[in-house]
Amino acid sequence: MNGTALLVDASIYIFRAYFSLPERWHSPEGYPLNAVYGYTSFLVELLEQLPDNVVLAAAFDESLGTCFRNDLYPGYKASRELPDEALAYQLNACRTVTETLGIPCLGGVRYEADDYIATLASQARDAGRSVSVVTRDKDLGQLLLSTEDRLWDFAAGSQLDAEGFEERFGVTPSQFPDYQGLVGDAIDDIPGVPSIGAKSGAKLIGAFGDLETLETRRNDLDGLGLRGAARISQALEEHWEQALLSRELARLDDSVPEVELPGPYTASADPIEETLDYLEQIELGGAVLGRLKRLQAVL
Repeated sequence: MNGTALLVDASIYIFRAYFSLPERWHSPEGYPLNAVYGYTSFLVELLEQLPDNVVLAAAFDESLGTCFRNDLYPGYKASRELPDEALAYQLNACRTVTETLGIPCLGGVRYEADDYIATLASQARDAGRSVSVVTRDKDLGQLLLSTEDRLWDFAAGSQLDAEGFEERFGVTPSQFPDYQGLVGDAIDDIPGVPSIGAKSGAKLIGAFGDLETLETRRNDLDGLGLRGAARISQALEEHWEQALLSRELARLDDSVPEVELPGPYTASADPIEETLDYLEQIELGGAVLGRLKRLQAVL
C-alpha cells in the first residue's frame, strides 16, 4: 500500500458537538459557537495523530432537499429540518476552520458527503492507498472493500474493518445496499419493505446474496426458518419496486464529477496561525486555542 487516504465525514462531528456541548461562547453577531468549539477540538486531535504520507480530505453535507436522491424519491430525508440561521453560521464556520487549516473540503447541492467520500475512496484505491473513513455512519461501511480499509469512529476510539462490519450487521459491506433495500433506514426516510426488520433482512441477503437472486428464489423462503415467511413473501411481492428504489437510495455514488484526490497532507505553522486569527475574529475561546498553539510549536 502507498499510504492511507483519511476521509472525514465532517458533518457527523459538527452535529455531535452541536448537540452535546453547552453554549459557552458566542460570535460577535450573537450566534453560539459550541459546534465550532467541539469540531475544532476534534480536528486538532485528529491532526495530532496523523500518520505519515496521508491523504486528508473532509466532506460536508450541503444537499438537504436538493440531492439527486430527492429526484428519485421526494420523501428522502424529508423529516429533517433545514438548519436555522444560528446553526448555518456554525456549519459555515466549521468549514472555514477546516479550509484554513489546509484540509481539502468537498460538498455541494447535488451529492451528499457520503458520495464525495466514496468517490475519493475509489480514487485512493486506484492510487494504491488504503481507505480510512472517519465517521460514525454505518452507510459508509460500503467502502470497506479491502482488508486494510477501516471505519474509524474517532470519538469512541474504535475502528471497524470489513470482517467486523459483517459480524455487526450480518451482511458484507458490498451487500449493505441490498440489505437496506429490504430494511430501509428511518433516519434517512428510506422506506424499505414493511414487515422486514434487521434480522430478517440480514438472513435474506445472507442466504441469497442480492435482491435479484432473492426475487427469483422467493419461493425458497420456507427453508430459511424465517418467522412469518409467508407474510414476508407477500410483502416482497407487494413492495418489490420499493425495495429496488430503497437500494438505489442507499447505494453510494463513487463517481461524483470534478472531484480529484488531493496529494498528501502536511500540517504547517502558517495555516494554524491563520486559523487562530479566524477563531479570534469570531471570539471563540477555550482550551482548543492552546492545543492549536502547541501543535503549531512542534511543526
